[in-house]
Amino acid sequence: MKETLAVAQNSSALIEGKTDLIEALSRGNKPRSQWRIGTEHEKFVYYLSDNSQVPYAGENGIKALLEATQQRFGLLPLMDDGNLIGLIDPDKGGAISLEPGGQFELSGAPLETVHQTCAETADHLRLLNEIAEPMGIGFLGMGVIPTWKLDEISPMPKARYGIMAPYMEKVGTLGTSMMFRSCTVQVNLDFESEADMVKKLRVSLALQPIATAMFANSPFLEGKPNGYSSFRSYIWQHTDNDRTGMLPFAFEDGMGFERYVDYALDVPMYFVLRNGKYINCAGESFREFLKGNLAQLPGEKPLIADWEDHISTIFPEVRLKQFLEMRGADCGSWADICALPALWVGLLYDQNSLDAAWDLVKDWSEEERQYLRDEVPKTAIHTEFRNKPLNDVAKEVLKISDAGLKARAQLNWEQADESGFLAPLHKIVANNSTSADRLLKLYKGEWNGNLCRLFEDQRISS
Repeated sequence: MKETLAVAQNSSALIEGKTDLIEALSRGNKPRSQWRIGTEHEKFVYYLSDNSQVPYAGENGIKALLEATQQRFGLLPLMDDGNLIGLIDPDKGGAISLEPGGQFELSGAPLETVHQTCAETADHLRLLNEIAEPMGIGFLGMGVIPTWKLDEISPMPKARYGIMAPYMEKVGTLGTSMMFRSCTVQVNLDFESEADMVKKLRVSLALQPIATAMFANSPFLEGKPNGYSSFRSYIWQHTDNDRTGMLPFAFEDGMGFERYVDYALDVPMYFVLRNGKYINCAGESFREFLKGNLAQLPGEKPLIADWEDHISTIFPEVRLKQFLEMRGADCGSWADICALPALWVGLLYDQNSLDAAWDLVKDWSEEERQYLRDEVPKTAIHTEFRNKPLNDVAKEVLKISDAGLKARAQLNWEQADESGFLAPLHKIVANNSTSADRLLKLYKGEWNGNLCRLFEDQRISS
């Protein structure tokens, strides 16, 4: 990775001014025919024998698992200071990377249909389990690891995390919990123009708490109930207020690429990458970097690659890069991973559904949107909103998404459209019960307060 990163940095253009930053985002504009779906998910890696974390080193450690996966499928290695920290598929375009606590992340290729992205995830899980199971390793699909204590989790050898973790401890109370013991599923979606981006950003920001509610799957911490349905979502509320949240400015007049650039410029930096090495710039200003006033690189001005790195360290509920990234869901089962892109594709990739979704949320006030963001981590679909349970809103959202997927008419070999992937969410709203609700019921009932059986219940496979 060192040589690859150095080449990328050396070939990146120098930023001449703010116009270049706006251009770096606006290059994401794509005609509808080129819209794609990129699904990402993280999962905890644990030993089947005792449900403990799999460390990086060792005969059956994370490194060994990566090496076995690389050898079997001919993937390209990603290195960080001599350590194997990820794999790239040069043919299909996906990648495997490590999160700080050893969580395995699949960053899926940009694909045309939910059928394809779901098949990609299934193949990844099946093949990974074939390698991992003989090593005594399993994968857990939850938003927060339910039993491990923070000081029991071995960090992965990635240099950027050595910069981020100490800074997060200064600016929030749960930043290291976010890094080391949370997992999510996300989807990256395209836009056609600045106006299309703004409308999709507003709809997805307003509805992100509804997604959080339906995918709530992290009710335990350190072996007992934590009082939340999505503790992962609660963690993000206490990570770093400078780089997280609901972006209320996105709903103001004049919202566009330039307004997001202005926001991003005011988010404190983490690092700058030079010659494959991370330079600690935590808390510094990118605005000063633009002027050549960065203390760590005196007189040097940023490259486009520096800007791209910087905006990748901003974590609002919906993130704008050259696509929109939906960030509100706990990880869960394979079916849940498939449901997340289906939900957002149905809402955002059909114009009638996008219009209907905007009609649903356009009169929600900033205070109401923030209320949902604050309350949903605890009460999920049972949150009261406008004198009714949020589950009723979730039903309406699913109705709109379902119509959008049917209108897309993307059929698989059985002539089924993409709407079938919403089945887990339809079950949740029909039963008025999330995964977190189900797990808490088992914990208080047949599990008798013992979470050992949870690892088998939530073990993730295709």
